[in-house]
Amino acid sequence: MKTLDRYLAREWTKVFLLAALGFPFLVMVIDLTDKLDTYLGRGISKGAVAYSYIFYLPETISLVFPVAVLFAVVFTVGTLGRHSELTAAKASGISFHRIVRPLVLASLAAVVLDLGLTELAPVTSARRAELLGEKAPTNTGSRFSPFVYRADGGWVYSIRSLELKTNGAEMRDPIMEREGTGEDYPTILVAAQRATYDTARTTRGWTLTKGAVRYLLGPGREPTFRFEGLRTKALRETPTALLAQPKAPDEMRYAELGRYIDALARSGSDTRKLRVERALKLSVPFACIIVALFGAPLAISTPQSGTAWGVAVCLATTFVDLLMFQLSKAVGSGGALPPAFAAWVPNLLFGAAGVWLWRKART
Repeated sequence: MKTLDRYLAREWTKVFLLAALGFPFLVMVIDLTDKLDTYLGRGISKGAVAYSYIFYLPETISLVFPVAVLFAVVFTVGTLGRHSELTAAKASGISFHRIVRPLVLASLAAVVLDLGLTELAPVTSARRAELLGEKAPTNTGSRFSPFVYRADGGWVYSIRSLELKTNGAEMRDPIMEREGTGEDYPTILVAAQRATYDTARTTRGWTLTKGAVRYLLGPGREPTFRFEGLRTKALRETPTALLAQPKAPDEMRYAELGRYIDALARSGSDTRKLRVERALKLSVPFACIIVALFGAPLAISTPQSGTAWGVAVCLATTFVDLLMFQLSKAVGSGGALPPAFAAWVPNLLFGAAGVWLWRKART
């Protein structure tokens, strides 16, 4: 890297880290001030409350990454314009596009980090909810009361009891149901008296005993097959997974949410809102590079402006960006636009504005 590139990367990193860590700290202080009495009223110790905010960091940092990138680009480029460094660089034959190249590359690295934090956030948020008593902790013992489990592929299990044993586990009166949409994709019911789980490597899995499989093809068409023993690929969850608390959609990672959406779609449910949420898991991190391309030429539109102008530009852009993401979520959920496309509309609009500003910028 050349000296100018190192200088720009260093200045960008300073502002980026200050914004990426400062905004989450402010959010946590506001949350703590507002909810501390509620947490203490649940009997949670102050140490546990403080510890829970460690698990709050991935979620808050991932949300402010685009804002942090925008602040970093605007203030770094704006400083060059105010101190005539940009003019000197252009006079020496270095174009504006070449000057901001390290900032664009740094913003691209921020996209990768934000994608990782977005995948980590559902796990840490669920752990924080357990620490604060907002969610029941994961169950790791046997259950002797009836419960229901929603699995992948549209399957729903109804189980009377599940008991862990030294060499496996045993279920009593398991009923498996997959809701269908018609003859081509029929509803399937599998009922058995018991099911045992074998932990041996060669035979690992569940074996259903003394039950029946019923296909609901239509009125008066319900072929039934009885069995003494049955092993099915649909029942692939381990006993530990069955005993875990079911996840809400906002606690699922990108791939998990995709499987959940597919299962709901096959059963005929409306999945538009969830499809928008899933697409936002990609579009929001990629907003980092979009706002960088938008903010760099905007920062030199008035090179003699001070810090107040930079703050105003960043806050106004952030407000418009957040508003557009909320509108796109509503539009995609309502069906006015395809869900995946609706989630990317703000990036497309800001990207188009960024291209126009780049073409207008003096190089």
